[in-house]
Amino acid sequence: MANKSVFASMKGPLLPKATARNAHRAPAYAYSDAHALAQVAVTGTFGGMAYQSPQQELNRVLTLAEAVEPRYLAQAAIYARQAGHMKDMPAVLLAVLARRDPVLFRAAFGRVVDSGKMLRSFVQVMRSGQTGRKSLGTAPKAMVQGWLNAASDWALLNANIGNDPSLADVIKMVHPKPASPERDALFAWIVGRPCDLALLPQAVQDWMVFKETGKGALPEVPFQMLTQLELSPTHWAQIARNGSWQMVRQNLNTFHRHGVFEVQRNVHQVAARLRDQKQIRAAKAFPYQLMVAARTVTREMPRQIVDALHDAMEIAVRNVPQIKGQVVVCPDVSGSMTMAATGYRKGATSTVRHVDIAALVAASFQRANRACEVLPFDFDVREIGLEPRDTILTNAERLAALAGGGTNCSAPLAWLNHHKHSPDLVVFVSDNQSWVDARAGGQGTAMLKEWGAIKRRNPSAKLVCIDIAPYGTTQAQTREDVLNVGGFSDAVFDQIAAFASGQTGPDHWVGEIERIEL
Repeated sequence: MANKSVFASMKGPLLPKATARNAHRAPAYAYSDAHALAQVAVTGTFGGMAYQSPQQELNRVLTLAEAVEPRYLAQAAIYARQAGHMKDMPAVLLAVLARRDPVLFRAAFGRVVDSGKMLRSFVQVMRSGQTGRKSLGTAPKAMVQGWLNAASDWALLNANIGNDPSLADVIKMVHPKPASPERDALFAWIVGRPCDLALLPQAVQDWMVFKETGKGALPEVPFQMLTQLELSPTHWAQIARNGSWQMVRQNLNTFHRHGVFEVQRNVHQVAARLRDQKQIRAAKAFPYQLMVAARTVTREMPRQIVDALHDAMEIAVRNVPQIKGQVVVCPDVSGSMTMAATGYRKGATSTVRHVDIAALVAASFQRANRACEVLPFDFDVREIGLEPRDTILTNAERLAALAGGGTNCSAPLAWLNHHKHSPDLVVFVSDNQSWVDARAGGQGTAMLKEWGAIKRRNPSAKLVCIDIAPYGTTQAQTREDVLNVGGFSDAVFDQIAAFASGQTGPDHWVGEIERIEL
């Protein structure tokens, strides 16, 4: 007879064989090309990461962009911008599309390039040569010209903020033919050519007068144009009242420094804007952006402003689903999760780390599902006491403070199995680079093995893996009970809600992208 120590029967169904190796050379599962592009499209930032340089990330993005059908590439670019709220990635995907399919490029252009900043990013990417060409080409040049001619005066003034390239550089590059004397004058003013000042937009004329005299009403121009001028506390208060929601969030310390909050009426008005639900939704704010604001405000900031940031956070995550049954959320607090969410960029590194986002998701789920169990993990499950009634930001900070250690994605599932728990939904938030539990010569990953044990106790249980880093592998292969979804935006919560309720299957995320009409 065969040796039973070698040929003993395995418990449960056979694990699918690992198809890839992660950054630690540990067993993992590779995504399909379509899923991999979707994942990197909503997490890739071209900054230095724990396991990947910016150039390595770009090379992988370009490989995936060439591997999928042009139609899907166009849809992914649109999704990355509109649902993922990404900045550089949509421009890169659009630039590849311009070379691969000019017709689909024209169809996608206006839905990706929705601001002057995105226009400049697209031109920068095209001119870099990284996507296969250094000149704009016929179709891209025509679309850029069309954007410049169709844009409002306000949009052009906003686009005129920033360099490399500046809007003046773009205008000189594509030579748009203005449709009116007024637009011709504005183009000339932007590039520094002589023009008839009387034909410029009234806001620009007002700005020029105010710049010269310092008198009169504050001109209605972009915030950055005003900061160049000598302004009084009253002027700064007006900027705080009239600026966009995002601008106000980003400049709370500036307003404090210039005396805006010395007047209680200004405190009330700014606080009301910060917690305004419609403005939060319109701003497409990442919840973690509010974490940045709350974390970086000066200690002298009025309490009413700080409370408004906490209120805004509660509003920003209101679409976290309420799940029937037992919910467990597992935030990865390992060392690799301490990297900046947008990667390392000299002079522009985000203060928010991947672990902060994971902690924020966990705290948000607990707020929506009061009985939710939170199991942070690195080498093993970390003990922590969270109070569901505390604010989301407070609990997120407690979780993030645990950061450090190796990655063991199977640890929370092993903990659940040890305690004989049978959850209905388990949500992981991780970079998926598990290595502590690597199975030498094993059939699959330790995480999927432990998940199989949970499924034997609760066959209807579902697992969601939120991937927040662009590394391209998972520890739990996508199947009917396992959803892999990526990204920082609250669109992820919609996907989880649909999957948990049985409305959609594991391929729903890619399917959502494929349903985008062109």
